[in-house]
Amino acid sequence: MSAFNLSEDQQDCLQELINVAMGQASDQLARYLDTFVHLRVPSIEQVSTTSLSNSLNQEQESVAVVSQGFLGYEGIRGEALLVYQHKDSDCIGNILGYEPDELSIEEQLIDLSSILTTTFLNVFAKQIDNQMSYNAPRLLSSGQDALAVYLQQLSFNCDMALKVKITYQVTDFSFNCDMILLIPESAIIHIKAVIDRILEDY
Repeated sequence: MSAFNLSEDQQDCLQELINVAMGQASDQLARYLDTFVHLRVPSIEQVSTTSLSNSLNQEQESVAVVSQGFLGYEGIRGEALLVYQHKDSDCIGNILGYEPDELSIEEQLIDLSSILTTTFLNVFAKQIDNQMSYNAPRLLSSGQDALAVYLQQLSFNCDMALKVKITYQVTDFSFNCDMILLIPESAIIHIKAVIDRILEDY
């Protein structure tokens, strides 16, 4: 087993931490929108950043991506990507209740992304006795290979990453978005240490 692989117990523990965090983020979003938010079971896997950028670039013409870096104590860090289909991004103003021309679609995407990312990560951090700080969210360019270039330019610039994917569905508005957390190799070791500490306490 690679030093970066999670054991079954570590994976189960991480899954439970994520379930609690995404449940509270979903609840906050539901209260904010006054509607029901459906969640799918999150997926956790190790991926190469090359394969990730390729898979997202294949849908490049149909997605908008907002990226926000996060950094906690004990070497925990990563990048949160909020991925929207263009058909969904165009209706965010109605979902959030903005007046026409109140904010641009880009600003609406950044607003919603910031709510989901910070709520999820604040709850996640609280469970592991940590505290997160965040970079300003950034809407990525939709140019050719822009996402691949962006991933290569990230400060952690890793070959492999732990990928956590969470899908939010606002059924009343037929709206979906994916939150993809990328935790670089250098931070996986620290996540494993935190999880081991939690498991020891139980």
